[in-house]
Amino acid sequence: MAVKWSGGHSSSILCLNANKDGLVASGGEGGDLVAWGEDGTPLGHMQLEGADDVTSVLFSASCPTKLYASHGETISVLDVRSLKGSLDHFHVNEEEINCLSLNETESLLASADDSGAIKILDLEKKKVTRSLKRHSNICSSVAFRPQRPQSLVSCGLDMQVMLWSLQKARPVWITNLQEDETEETEGPQTPGRLLNPALAHSVSVASCGNIFSCGAEDGKVRIFRVMGVKCERELGFKGHTLGVSQVCFLPESSLLLTGGNDGRIRLWDVSGKMEKLQKSPARHIHRKKAKRAACPTQGGNSRAPGAEDEGHAKILPKLDIEHGEKVNWLLSTKIKGNKSILVADQTCCVSVYPLNEL
Repeated sequence: MAVKWSGGHSSSILCLNANKDGLVASGGEGGDLVAWGEDGTPLGHMQLEGADDVTSVLFSASCPTKLYASHGETISVLDVRSLKGSLDHFHVNEEEINCLSLNETESLLASADDSGAIKILDLEKKKVTRSLKRHSNICSSVAFRPQRPQSLVSCGLDMQVMLWSLQKARPVWITNLQEDETEETEGPQTPGRLLNPALAHSVSVASCGNIFSCGAEDGKVRIFRVMGVKCERELGFKGHTLGVSQVCFLPESSLLLTGGNDGRIRLWDVSGKMEKLQKSPARHIHRKKAKRAACPTQGGNSRAPGAEDEGHAKILPKLDIEHGEKVNWLLSTKIKGNKSILVADQTCCVSVYPLNEL
């Protein structure tokens, strides 16, 4: 049963983040930004200038009181101890920002927007050093890879997932989720697939930096492994009956949280299934075929057919929560020393579920 944090927002909460001291920030519709204590008490509230929706909030790891918040085309830098005004702000995106990500050294901040662009902001120089433009539709999510401060992954409503190198300022690997599905089934597109295209909503990179996940509108969760300058799809499974709105790896873990438009929150252990697939003879046969057939920078063949679809990859969730509301944001953090899942949804409350048993 969830504990509800209320009294901070008056409309839907869109995003969440927490710092290492247990302080939680939430962003909502109409420019609302709230700071919460570990007991669920609102500690501060402000409405950001312009009253645009707050789409992403992100604490600095090195300075836990510093908070980055995206609203409209603007990124504001705030002191969470005193939410009275911004310390700084950047207007570097041309359209609404959907997601922020800091690299591990906190030298660079990535912001993905509705035009499909990803702006890379040098926080010391306070200027854009890279403008990454390859998505042909909204770029919904971006994430720097841990331990690799010059590398990031992104996904968008163009159904594409990309691995970027900032040194090259271009994607070194691209896959189209819809084309992969068509090739893998070796048949024509079915009406169901056309009704539920694989619009990609969310990416999350595991702490190791080499494994990442993507959640899409077709209800599927896909797991990729980075192998040098390309990626291979390790696993794919139907995680939700409707679109997967959020994927989130738990810190220092292969456990993956997913949230969907079906109102469910699920926890998956993807490591065991991936290890079995690594040892599968069919997988090695496929890899040989893929090496003979594919262009190295396109992800059309970089996946394992035995890992895809319910009939092949039978993976069951370790935890299945009937949340009841469409999930806008998922966060795994410690609250009062206990592992917890924080959920933002269509309501004005933050829901907190315990994860003590794991």
